[in-house]
Amino acid sequence: MAGKKTYYQCTNCSYEHPKWLGRCPECGSWNTFTEEIKAAPSASGSSRKAAQPQQLADIPEEPSFRIASSITELDNVLGGGMVRGSSILVGGEPGIGKSTLMLQLLAAMRHEKVLYVAGEESAAQIKNRAKRLSVHERHVTILCETRIEHIHSVLRKLKPDAVVIDSVQTLVSEEIGLVPGTVNQVKHGCMIFADWAKQTGSAVFLVGHVTKEGSLAGPKVIEHMVDTVLYFEQGQAGVRLIRAVKNRFGSVDEVGFFTMESDGLKPVTDPGSFFLEHREGKLPAGITSAVIYEGTRAYLVEIQALTVDAKGSYPRVYSDKIEVSRVSRVMAVMEKHLGISFAGQDVYVNVAGGIRLNEVGIELPLALALYSARSGRPLSRNISAAGEITLAGEIRPTAFLDQRMKTSIAMGFDRMIGPVQAHNFRGYTGCTSIQEALQAAYGPDASGA
Repeated sequence: MAGKKTYYQCTNCSYEHPKWLGRCPECGSWNTFTEEIKAAPSASGSSRKAAQPQQLADIPEEPSFRIASSITELDNVLGGGMVRGSSILVGGEPGIGKSTLMLQLLAAMRHEKVLYVAGEESAAQIKNRAKRLSVHERHVTILCETRIEHIHSVLRKLKPDAVVIDSVQTLVSEEIGLVPGTVNQVKHGCMIFADWAKQTGSAVFLVGHVTKEGSLAGPKVIEHMVDTVLYFEQGQAGVRLIRAVKNRFGSVDEVGFFTMESDGLKPVTDPGSFFLEHREGKLPAGITSAVIYEGTRAYLVEIQALTVDAKGSYPRVYSDKIEVSRVSRVMAVMEKHLGISFAGQDVYVNVAGGIRLNEVGIELPLALALYSARSGRPLSRNISAAGEITLAGEIRPTAFLDQRMKTSIAMGFDRMIGPVQAHNFRGYTGCTSIQEALQAAYGPDASGA
């Protein structure tokens, strides 16, 4: 193999060494070294025209900066549509609907030239999926190929406006080796197509696998190579959520909501009450409606809490939709400033619909749910809440309170409990401390359980 050199690389941290090692000296991982091949620069790569420096004022503006599709939820997460010349990495669990969404996306772009590159499925399989999704757009071109050089040559010939590479783990380059999915293969493939997107002004979607921990498989450097990183998450009852963890051209606070149906993914255009459980009569103990604001819209979710006697020597907190550290901190504040003891209790926290919550406004409704579960006193069904709790037991001002209150009223809630802020809404109760919030929700007799 003239012009090629064999070496070993750690799949965890990309550390390189000329010989195989059992333990990586950089990150300490065991048995993570794989054989890689480093090739000399190809003739095609050396013939590329070198970039020249330009004055910022002399760079022409793009007349149509974004390409919008008819899938509004995806466009919202991207910040208004796909940016020309951008590379977008989409990750998610197997079977969650990544390929389905990508095929629907290309079919929706009726006025653009699009290409779907499949490395895991045959053309017949894609045709069957398209038939199930009622996708019969003749402008969608399919290419079943994994060789990077051939895909690159097809792109140069077709010059599509948008491309989907499904998936980056199947890409292989003869210059790097013959085994797909290695660290170098993934990095090389991402770099080739991200660079091509910038040169041509096309939008490239790179579909990636995820590990059992839920992070994108492969070296972390591929997330730095692309412009946008999207994660597909699965909720309950067929709900799919897509959120951006990196976006150079928009916000990372937007969340897109979809439902998986027999004919594909359908956007949830009004998620205001989508995650609320619709019950008759009184609420059970341990239930609170929280008003969440993410991206550019507010919606309500149901936070559920349950406390039972600890089954082991040490009490534990079980929560996968809200960070365990946040739940433990709110419990500590309640114990210190309200005298509510969670000693000897296993605490379970859940969010209806399976959505993962990260914003600080969930802390007050979480505290109300925990008190309700610990005391056995249900909260009134017409009360919603939002607010951040400090370690001193104070309720801090919360962003976008007006939008939260409007959404709460629109969803039929008569009262809302939150921080003391300027407002003109009837039925809003502003509180300075968690003690005041507890008494506003449960009456003046509310005390430690």
